[in-house]
Amino acid sequence: MSEYFEIAYAAASKRLCLFTGTGFSMALTENEMPGWQELLEEVCDKHFKDSEIKDTLFPDEENNPLQLEEAAEVIGLELERNEKNIHEEISKIVGDVKVAGSIENVSEFFKKRSFRVVTTNYDKISEELSGSDCQSLSPGLPVPRSNSRVKVFHVHGSIDYPSRMVVTSSDYFEFMGGDSYFSQKLSTILHENTVVILGYSLGDTNLKTILNNYSGFMKSHNVSSSIFFVSRKAVPQPIADYYAACYGIRVIGKTEVDEFFRKVENKYASAEKVIDRSIKGIKKVLHEGATFKDTFLQQDYSFYQVISAIGAIGESLESGPVVEMFGHIIDTKKKLCKADGAWEQYVQLASWLTHLGSLIEIKGRSIEDNYLSAVKFSMETMTSTRLLGYSWHAYSKWDRRWRNITGKNRAMIKGHIEAISKDPDALKIVSRG
Repeated sequence: MSEYFEIAYAAASKRLCLFTGTGFSMALTENEMPGWQELLEEVCDKHFKDSEIKDTLFPDEENNPLQLEEAAEVIGLELERNEKNIHEEISKIVGDVKVAGSIENVSEFFKKRSFRVVTTNYDKISEELSGSDCQSLSPGLPVPRSNSRVKVFHVHGSIDYPSRMVVTSSDYFEFMGGDSYFSQKLSTILHENTVVILGYSLGDTNLKTILNNYSGFMKSHNVSSSIFFVSRKAVPQPIADYYAACYGIRVIGKTEVDEFFRKVENKYASAEKVIDRSIKGIKKVLHEGATFKDTFLQQDYSFYQVISAIGAIGESLESGPVVEMFGHIIDTKKKLCKADGAWEQYVQLASWLTHLGSLIEIKGRSIEDNYLSAVKFSMETMTSTRLLGYSWHAYSKWDRRWRNITGKNRAMIKGHIEAISKDPDALKIVSRG
């Protein structure tokens, strides 16, 4: 998948941030790390002789009467009566859980690569995996001024300083209302890095609040989505469309944590090899009037190098030079398709068009006409029935990746193809909505 090349490129250029939630720690401890409600229930089991408080807050047959941070407030008040502190008790439980299981690919990546981690977890799993060249930053602790290969930002605090952990509703009110170093740092990281979300639910309130600011920045600056959500389960298409439209998130579904890092590592060497060359090349094209050579654009990964390099130098996808460049790339790829025996070019064109359609909303932008012309060309030179002179593999690309394209772009392509094409295979693809 081209997404893994983009993520590997970000890692190789030291512009990758992992945004980790409880599910990440659970995956790396063989599910020994308790979830948020399990954590509160464990505190109840350890410190209250009868089950009245636990049964009241977490009834078996009904919905919880309070939000979990409110339940934590109640538990905290009860613990105070016994001269105990909920932050300390939670810290003890979390601190006892260690890395476990078959996570060789995660361990290798954490020990070798440079990146940032932003986490709402209290645990030190990322630090344990990263080894000595890692800095752990948490509210209430001094901010290191030296460099390190890995930095871990605990936005809700960590077990290093339990009293500053965000646990109860009072803690959350203080956290949400504050203008702290961590809230500012989080904003900077989101804007300057490729972000991979691991171990969250798409419905997580904290996640949506944090991403809302970023989505506004992305739309107002016309930059492509550089946030990926990795899910162990398949994500229904309407949900994926919603998060792409509202938050600029691209979903990688049905992928375990260790498998994700294996696939990123598989692309790392290729990405590292082209970083300097691709950045120099994109600057020459955008600012010095150069164009990409046909021999470069014949290569499948050339397009993904270009996309990654645009992000690396902070260019807008709607800037005049970038739009002109995309037009040249699309027109050149169409020309390359017409050479004798160039069947792989048809497949690559289909891959590039579907990928570009997953990155940005194209309708109304100045690349719209070029893009739709190339889509029509690609769809009318593909076949689902192995017809001589048409590309079966290009059809396969459109068939598999149609749903990766954003909902608005799919609607735009559907309207365009239905209006001007009678090709049955093209109409078959777009009829899926």
